[in-house]
Amino acid sequence: MSNAVVADKPVSTLQGATLPKWSPYAIAGGSIVVAVLIGLLGSLDSKIQWGLIAAILFVVGTYVIAARVEGSRQAKDRIATSLVWVAFLLAVVPLVSLLWTTIARGVKVLDIYFLTHSMGVVGDTEPGGGIYHAIIGSLEQVGLATLIGAPIGVLTAIYLVEYGQGKLSKAITFFVDVMTGIPSIVAGLFILSLMLMWDMQPFGFAGSCALAILMMPVVVRSTEEMLKLVPNELREASLALGIPKWRTILKVVLPTAIGGITTGIMLSVARIAGETAPVLLLVFGNPFINNDPFHGAQASLPLYIYQQFAQSAGSGAAYDRAWAASLTLIAFVMILNLVARGIARWKAPKTGR
Repeated sequence: MSNAVVADKPVSTLQGATLPKWSPYAIAGGSIVVAVLIGLLGSLDSKIQWGLIAAILFVVGTYVIAARVEGSRQAKDRIATSLVWVAFLLAVVPLVSLLWTTIARGVKVLDIYFLTHSMGVVGDTEPGGGIYHAIIGSLEQVGLATLIGAPIGVLTAIYLVEYGQGKLSKAITFFVDVMTGIPSIVAGLFILSLMLMWDMQPFGFAGSCALAILMMPVVVRSTEEMLKLVPNELREASLALGIPKWRTILKVVLPTAIGGITTGIMLSVARIAGETAPVLLLVFGNPFINNDPFHGAQASLPLYIYQQFAQSAGSGAAYDRAWAASLTLIAFVMILNLVARGIARWKAPKTGR
């Protein structure tokens, strides 16, 4: 009897007609086909124009079809989703194109010999040579900059969040905001002026000082935001047990935010690893291996890429070396981010019982 009642139950008619799940893919495919036809008929040589036409047709087509089938309200929702997808593709396509071009051009000379030899007596226009001296210089300069900038940035953020009040805190916040937007060449000129005052020659540590100046505001801002996300209840519970504030920060606040802090530091390292202007002014470049960052000119990967490309005129051995060094720099930054994610996951507070 109950089955018959269920079987005879009228079907709800509140839900209107909806587009099938595959409709966005069909609209996207149709938009691409129409865009290609327009490009061919209109003699549009740029594939970027084809892509923009396809994106516009996709958004307009989604709205028109959804409005006819599902109504204007659902059509507005679908057009918002379409705009998100278009924006995502507009961001991903240049990135994929950059990676593809760098890998395709960089693998031509990237091998063990290239990574383990310096330019030495090899001319810029001659084949051979490598980037060992530039790798050593970049690791030392970025490492020293991180040893200087990361602790100062983290401690400054702790002061602003946990202790900062009054005019001093506002002044520090203002100057951090200003330093975040300064061009890298300004930091290089500042250190260069000090070197000229003390009659000093180019050396690696001078570049590290300029890179540390660029790194500190990024570390301060990222660490400050991560510390603000730590619930105040954790601080209050620790203080209620009679634990001093400094120990609460050290044992409760920092471990809770260590994942975000580490990520922020790695992002700042990735930023300074590709800076060329301060290194060009302060480190000057060196085709030979110099393991001492405190004496003599050094090389670095960004400076090596700039010098090789400047000598290549768009072709030749120097041109290939510049692309191979670019691929190495991208791999270096990628490894840093993977290490940061591993440390963040390892040090993150355990949520399980």
